[in-house]
Amino acid sequence: MHKAGFVNIIGNPNVGKSTLMNALVGERLSIITSKAQTTRHRILGIVNGDDFQMVLSDTPGIIKPAYELQNSMMGFVKNAFEDADVLVYMVEIGEKELKDESFFNKIVHSKIPVLLLLNKIDKSNQEQLEEQVTLWSEKVPNAEIFAISALENFNVQAVFDRIIALLPVSPPYYPKDSLTDKPERFFVNETIREKILLNYDKEIPYAVEIDTEEFKEDDNIIRIRAVIMVERDTQKGIIIGHKGAALKKVGIQAREDLEKFFGKQIHLETYVKVNKDWRSNLNQLRRFGYNQK
Repeated sequence: MHKAGFVNIIGNPNVGKSTLMNALVGERLSIITSKAQTTRHRILGIVNGDDFQMVLSDTPGIIKPAYELQNSMMGFVKNAFEDADVLVYMVEIGEKELKDESFFNKIVHSKIPVLLLLNKIDKSNQEQLEEQVTLWSEKVPNAEIFAISALENFNVQAVFDRIIALLPVSPPYYPKDSLTDKPERFFVNETIREKILLNYDKEIPYAVEIDTEEFKEDDNIIRIRAVIMVERDTQKGIIIGHKGAALKKVGIQAREDLEKFFGKQIHLETYVKVNKDWRSNLNQLRRFGYNQK
């Protein structure tokens, strides 16, 4: 008897959704930073066993959209409600509400199993934890509550085992050797974008999109050429930095992570181009895989 299903992870920004998915998959598929809106796409991580296939879905943090890119990000979250077999709702210690009431109502009235994961318990004491469990038990009475630390991998195995128990009987949805639904270029783009999130402040990381124009793989080396898109000339100057030092730093950090991810030597070239107001341009968003309308 083979079980398979879609397990979709939702919650506010920075509650640990990407950290959890990477822990469950056992691979670093989603980028992780302390900045909000790190995850822009819906990313699938596929866990295969002899008699199960768990299709995990990491989604952007729930926000009130301010421009077209954020509308598209929330579209990924809405889609996650529609095809889930198990819904994982993540909150962190001290959190008391979801930022969008309509999403919260969907969770409370869900007809499918809901696991509410109270994350970052390593930052709490027993009294605070008990208060939070009581609060969320009353707010989401249809949910099973697990207290976890995704970063410390505490109680993650219990969540994994419970998800397996809840999966419906089904043949696999993807080939059993699949790890994700995303192509190699997607992970190149995301790795470079992560380094920009880590190395630049304020609006710069949110005005950036990456386009991998070339990905050529040989036996011992992968040659990659990627373009860093920004919205204004001033942003281009900041990304490049004095005598190119800032861009060089991003390139070195990204190459090191990509060599670990692909297990091969990487030759990475990066360029910076201005793509004016791409976050509000529907054609550009479609090109970058955001807006599927």
